[in-house]
Amino acid sequence: MMKFIEPWVKSSSASYKAAVGAELRKFGLRYDDLLDEGQDLDVGEALKRLSQEERDMRAQRLKRAMDLSMKHTYLSAEEQAKQTPFDHYLTPIVERVKRERAERAASGVQQPYNRQIP
Repeated sequence: MMKFIEPWVKSSSASYKAAVGAELRKFGLRYDDLLDEGQDLDVGEALKRLSQEERDMRAQRLKRAMDLSMKHTYLSAEEQAKQTPFDHYLTPIVERVKRERAERAASGVQQPYNRQIP
């Protein structure tokens, strides 16, 4: 049964990724900009590990996207063509943090003290 469903899933996932990419380009965002540190502590830890330049660029992209959204406009076509929405800068670091957390849990080491209220 999976052999019949798999081609449909692949084609629909490709079209969904293209649609998401088009929406992200309109606002000049990257996919990793949508990851929220409030929802996942691993994302918060990954953001702490980013260089200051990457954090500043992320903040600027988010500010620009909010400004465009409030004005009900999009980036120009030339600017949209320059965007790289699936250039992941945070996902590899998040995966590394998750692996480290799993390794600590497997070895029985306590998690570092977390002062954040869930």
